[in-house]
Amino acid sequence: MAEAIQVPPVEDTEAALAAVVALRRLANQLESAAVAHAIGAGWTWAEVGQALGISPQAAHKKLAPLLPEPSPRSRTRSRTRSRKEKQ
Repeated sequence: MAEAIQVPPVEDTEAALAAVVALRRLANQLESAAVAHAIGAGWTWAEVGQALGISPQAAHKKLAPLLPEPSPRSRTRSRTRSRKEKQ
């Protein structure tokens, strides 16, 4: 379970803005990890986009470059499957 985080008061401007930056970084890390897991589990970009409240195209454009490269072995299996499906 995630630990509770104390958010500084807005009156402490420097600390509050630093917290905003830290939260954005954490949100981006969580988004990237969750999307990588979803794509690895077979989710489509349409499903990812819907879950994030954005279009499939926007999801792909923003997040595909952040995904780890598939291994050559998984790419080969993927291409082999595609050829079989076409027959």
